[in-house]
Formats: sequence, C-alpha cells, structure tokens
Amino acid sequence: MKQIIIASMTLLFATTAANAQNAGDITAVKHETVVKEKKATAPKKAAREERRELRKLEAGQVSYFSQQQFAQDFGNVPNVSWKRTAYFDEATFQQDGHTQTAYYDIESKLVGTTEVKAVTELPEAGQKAIAKQYKGYTVQNVILFDDNESNDSDMLLYGVQFDDADNYFVELTKGSQDIIVQIDLTGNLFYFANLRK
Repeated sequence: MKQIIIASMTLLFATTAANAQNAGDITAVKHETVVKEKKATAPKKAAREERRELRKLEAGQVSYFSQQQFAQDFGNVPNVSWKRTAYFDEATFQQDGHTQTAYYDIESKLVGTTEVKAVTELPEAGQKAIAKQYKGYTVQNVILFDDNESNDSDMLLYGVQFDDADNYFVELTKGSQDIIVQIDLTGNLFYFANLRK
C-alpha cells in the first residue's frame, strides 16, 4: 500500500514538474516571439522615420539627373523653368493648358506635382466645410498636390512638411489672418498652417 502511495506521489510530482516545464517553455516561446516581432517592426519604424526626414540639397545648379528624369516622366515639354530650392529641384511647365510644378528629391526622383485649381474644383464637402468653418474668409488660391505614390519622400509646402498624399491646399484670408487649410480628395478639411508667423 505504501508503495502505491509513493508511486502515486512520484507520478504526481513528475506530472507537475513536466507541466511547469511546459509552461516555462510556452512562456519562453511567447517571449521569443514578442522579441522577434519587436525586432521585425523596429527597422520598419526606423525606415518610416528616416523617410520623413527631408534631406537638403547642396546649393548650386539643378541636377542633370532631375532634368533627365523629368524628360522621362513628362516627355519633351517646351519652356520648362527650373530652380533649385533647399529640398527640391523644381520644374514649372505648361501641360494641357495648366501650369504645373514638379518636385524632385535629392535622388532626382519625382515626389509629386502641384497645380493651381479653381475653388469649384474642390470636393463639394470641402467647399461646404470652408463655408461653415471659415465664414468670412476669402479664398485666395487653391493648389492640388498630386503625390507620386512610388516615392516615399514626404513633401514640403508653405514651409510645412507633410505625409505625401493627394490633397488640396487652400489659402484663406480674413483681415490680417492668412491661413492654409488642407482638404483631402473626399472633402475632409484640416487646418494646415498660418502664413503670417
């Protein structure tokens, strides 16, 4: 009888020890998985943060490579006006009767284009949002930024860096106030910047 009790207790201890070991193994596996997931997301986060840093161009002439890339992107466009700014090589040109500006980053890749638009070309929801939220303001200018989705570089307009996405930027004035609002393609309106600082 004593042997049965001792055997039962030994079996019980062995089972408990095995379960504890398995629980420890599971915890270790979970911990290892979490560490791997954190390591996997760390480079993505760093790349995203790195992507958002605009790199200044060296002063000087517009890059030959930006000019060549422009020709590939837009074809043989006559009367292109080039200038180099702190962050972009900019090409202003006429296409289909509209004045556009193309922005090329430090790697001579197209970031996007801007084009002057009429207020009536804003999404209807955006027009209503301006009328409601900025009553008494006068629209001075509407610009459409068309992002180049194949380039992760962010854009800089009105001295403010933003995530690259297609958006309208509307200059509004009222008395001594000059502001910019941003309207996405569905008509959602966001405050963007103050022109007078």
